[in-house]
Amino acid sequence: MDPYTIDRSSNFRRQAVADWLFGLELVAPELREKIVTAWVSTWSSSPYAELAEMPYSPGAPHYRLQDHVNDVTRAGLDLAQRAAADWGQHADPNVLVPILILHDVDKPLMYVRESADKVGYSQLSRELQHGVVGAMLLKELGFDHTVISTVATHAGNSPFHGSNFEAYVLHYADYFATDHAIMREPGDRQPYYQKHWR
Repeated sequence: MDPYTIDRSSNFRRQAVADWLFGLELVAPELREKIVTAWVSTWSSSPYAELAEMPYSPGAPHYRLQDHVNDVTRAGLDLAQRAAADWGQHADPNVLVPILILHDVDKPLMYVRESADKVGYSQLSRELQHGVVGAMLLKELGFDHTVISTVATHAGNSPFHGSNFEAYVLHYADYFATDHAIMREPGDRQPYYQKHWR
């Protein structure tokens, strides 16, 4: 069984996704439509009736995926603006913005809500690594190779990460938002910045 079905239909999901996503106005209209289609496809293929039901991660079950995606997009755009001003390093918005908005596009398929306080892993997450499913979808939708490869390899447990500037921006924006989510959770949860790697 396929992990997702491409959903190009014009329905309430398209409008809900377009209303939710920060930064869509920064990309070309054709690219905007592909971004919306990607999110609509994973949403309609997921067990979630509403966008707000989608969890971000088992490690932060009270943080919505909706909030994380916009947090990462805003932080990434801020970082890119700072890099341009301070270092003269510029990113193409038609590459950076899709990477930021779509980095977690497969999470509606990877996680299942078990209760208000618990998020578990789907069967698909035991078959394919997070990021890979999203990259498969983006390849099918005709996204640029840099977008596809960055989404495929952005996860912390990926065996390697992209060397392009946009991957670098995504990494720091994603971990900044992730640590925010972890630190908001009740209990003694350790953010990534405090972990000791060996």
